[in-house]
Amino acid sequence: MSQAEDHAGNRRDFLYYATAGTGAVAVGAAVWPLVNQMNPSADVLALASIQVDVSGIEPGTQLTVKWLGKPVFIRRRTDEEIEAARSVDISELPDPNAENFNLAAGVPATDENRALDETGEWLVMIGVCTHLGCVPLGEAGDFGGWFCPCHGSHYDTAGRIRRGPAPTNLPIPVAEFLDEATIKLG
Repeated sequence: MSQAEDHAGNRRDFLYYATAGTGAVAVGAAVWPLVNQMNPSADVLALASIQVDVSGIEPGTQLTVKWLGKPVFIRRRTDEEIEAARSVDISELPDPNAENFNLAAGVPATDENRALDETGEWLVMIGVCTHLGCVPLGEAGDFGGWFCPCHGSHYDTAGRIRRGPAPTNLPIPVAEFLDEATIKLG
């Protein structure tokens, strides 16, 4: 093989590699918008986690905030509400699971497993009836918790279904206290 043939082979190899590299970059540039459009939009990412100031909530009252397009009930319960929730026999509940996304699946629906803090004073729940997606009314129903007037689901002071067509307890979202006055959802 002569030096001219070896030189031509190197040039040909270079052109093949350069063309393949340029093609790979062009395919990547064409495919990236298709892949990137599957990512959540900026407004969804902004709402994925919110902080709520709860310093003005008095015992026996609740605040409703919107998170990920759903109402979230943040209730500061009274001692009577906590006592009523903790006196319930778990075997009487239609849904024995805590439905708490902060805990493992299948954890029993005790009040301690549904409250946000150890004292049980704070209860944070997604305020959507698990039957057909209505928004229950607070401090109503046969158990002093929430009542969905659309189809008659009754929830107790821990947000557990007690009577009616709703199949599960009101879900507890991922939440935590950042400090004494701020709860982070998400």
